[in-house]
Amino acid sequence: MNARRAVRRLAKGAGIAFLAGTLGGAALLAAEIVAARSRTYAKPDLGLTVRGTTSGKGGAPLRLMLLGDALALGVGVDTAEQTLGGQLTRMLTDAGANVTLSTVAVAGARSADLATQVARAQLGAKPDVAVILIGTNDATHLVRPGEAAASLATAVRRLRDGGASVVVGTCPDLGAARALAPPLRQLAGWYGRRVARAQASAARSAGAAVVDLGGQAGPVFRADAGMLCRDGFHPSADGYRVIAHALFPELAAAAGLPSSIND
Repeated sequence: MNARRAVRRLAKGAGIAFLAGTLGGAALLAAEIVAARSRTYAKPDLGLTVRGTTSGKGGAPLRLMLLGDALALGVGVDTAEQTLGGQLTRMLTDAGANVTLSTVAVAGARSADLATQVARAQLGAKPDVAVILIGTNDATHLVRPGEAAASLATAVRRLRDGGASVVVGTCPDLGAARALAPPLRQLAGWYGRRVARAQASAARSAGAAVVDLGGQAGPVFRADAGMLCRDGFHPSADGYRVIAHALFPELAAAAGLPSSIND
């Protein structure tokens, strides 16, 4: 009888501890979400967006279009050359292309917003190669991965139907974002990986080349806080360089250029 009572007490204590831990964990996450939303983040500076043409080594013209979110805009750095577009342009130029770069990306965009961006991309001279960088805001707003992936696939198909080759960079590793405190950081990283897996499958099925940014660039971002700008969320110039190097082999292949570069 005493043993049964002891077991019941242990079970009751375990249940209370579990409930307290669950409630405490929820309260901690709620506080971290509030803190993350209250932080000051880098803002987009459209004056840094690289537009125009750069001449390579007598190669064929290449119209490059960037779509997506703040990553495609290059939020977090101080000069146009440091943005992702600027770094990709330099790398393509070094490989021999005459690049005309433009962007229709919007900071804060989710995959559902790509429809409007694709419509803008199809105005005037259509791109030869389109690079889509999306997923961060889908993950932070807990958009269903399948829903985000379906919107991405539709965008890829529309760009492909317009004659463009498409390279997709999947959701980056949000587990490397110092602006998010643990355990919120781990939760964001987990959900971001779910979004990235769904994106990769859908984008490939729609005809895009896919770059796993979380897998390729994530370990570097986790190891080195200098990959992020002052806000601890958006990349620094060095971070954008790492992302550009991850994207470049697929981008060069889509453009018919050699993928070996000198940095």
